[in-house]
Amino acid sequence: MAIVTVRSAVCVLGQFPALAGADLTVDAGEILLLAGPNGAGKTTLLRLLAGLVPLRSGSASVLGVDLTVDCRAHRRRLSLIGHETFCYDDLTVIENLRFAARAAGARDEAANFAATRFGLGAIADVRHARLSAGQRRRLALAAALAREPELLLLDEPHAGLDAQGRDLLDSILVAASADGVTVLVASHELDRARSLATREVIVEQGVVRAGQFVAPAGRAAL
Repeated sequence: MAIVTVRSAVCVLGQFPALAGADLTVDAGEILLLAGPNGAGKTTLLRLLAGLVPLRSGSASVLGVDLTVDCRAHRRRLSLIGHETFCYDDLTVIENLRFAARAAGARDEAANFAATRFGLGAIADVRHARLSAGQRRRLALAAALAREPELLLLDEPHAGLDAQGRDLLDSILVAASADGVTVLVASHELDRARSLATREVIVEQGVVRAGQFVAPAGRAAL
C-alpha cells in the first residue's frame, strides 16, 4: 500500500523552484533514505508531505489525503522532526511529551512510553529551557514518537545526538518500521542511514531519482 504518492510536484520558495517535477512513491513500513546535496530539495519534500509547503503544480497524496484538496487532514497522523524541537521552554519534559501526544489524539501512556524509550525518565520534571542541546534533541524525537504516527518525516535526525543516542534512535526506527510505521530520513550521514534504510533515493536539483543503495539481506523484508 502506497503511503506517499507524489507526481510531477513543483514547489516554489520565493522565486526558486525547490522541487521541479519530483516523483516519489513510498510503501507502508519502508525506511526510505533521502540522499543528496545541500539545497537539493530534501527538506522541501519532507515539508510538502507534512502539508507545510504548497504545491505550485503536480499532485501529492499522503496517508490517503490529496494535498491539493486538504493539506491539514493528515497532520495528526504523522510527525515531522527538523532542526527545531518545537517544544515549549516553560513545560517539563513529560509535559511536552503529553502535549504532543494529546495534540495527535494519542494517550498519555504513549508519552510515558516515549520518555522511557528515549531514556528521559530521570529528567522528566526538568523544563525544556534547562535541557542541554542533546537532551532537547532526544525530547524532540520522543515527542514525535509520542504522537504514535503512521508516518515519520526526519530531517538529519542524528544531529546533536551522542553515540548512545544515535544507536538508540536507530533501534527505535527499525522497531517502528517493523510495526508498520513508514519512515523518511533526509541525511548526509549516509553510512549510518544506509544501515537503517530499506531503500534510497537521491534528491538533486528538485527532482528524485533512484539511488545506488540496495538494502542488506533482511532489511528489505522489514
